Amino acid sequence: MENAMQGAQYTATERTVPTRSAQRASYDKDVVHSILDEGWVCHLGFVRDGAPIVLPTIYARVGERLYLHGSTGSRPMRMAGAEEPGMQVCVTVTHVDGVVLARSAFHHSVNYRSVVVLGTAYQVTDPEERSAALDALVDHVVPGRSRECRPADRKELAATAVVRLDLTEVSAKIRTGGVNDEPEDLALPHWAGVLPLRKGYEAPLPDAHLAPGTEVPPHIAAVLG
Repeated sequence: MENAMQGAQYTATERTVPTRSAQRASYDKDVVHSILDEGWVCHLGFVRDGAPIVLPTIYARVGERLYLHGSTGSRPMRMAGAEEPGMQVCVTVTHVDGVVLARSAFHHSVNYRSVVVLGTAYQVTDPEERSAALDALVDHVVPGRSRECRPADRKELAATAVVRLDLTEVSAKIRTGGVNDEPEDLALPHWAGVLPLRKGYEAPLPDAHLAPGTEVPPHIAAVLG
């Protein structure tokens, strides 16, 4: 994918320009947002006591911000703080769209879409923003779910921390297409091509304590397709 995309762009920085396959990078906001919005799990990287830590967690995008949540006792939530200096982080999201099988072992690859977000994370303390962020985290996985479940009570809110990360230093990187074998390998008798991957839901499994007569609601039926 070429860098010259239409629409609003994030500014490329020294840290967001790939050292390899730079032609696959994109700073187009629509491209970045689409990759983030399709994903559920990100990896949050930060430094603790001089050593790198990477943790998987769910996230949600609201405009030009990412929100992540965790226990108030977790280290990254406490390290973020509500004010400066915050916590320097790197957040990544990746989709694998296919396995690329080449004739040579060296040229095996995957088709993927990924986003890297760099910046300073801060703990959200404003009650209104915090409530909206928690709703967004629930709705990111199943749209409309926050209106169809009990809101967090005071005790649950006291045990939950939310951090925000502005989408400022951001890049996407995408690999599409087929095999890139060497010309001299094209005649080799090995199968080559792409194995596409897809994700989807299976039939819902009702909870054993579900009240009799409770049907699958429309917001769940919508994601089942």
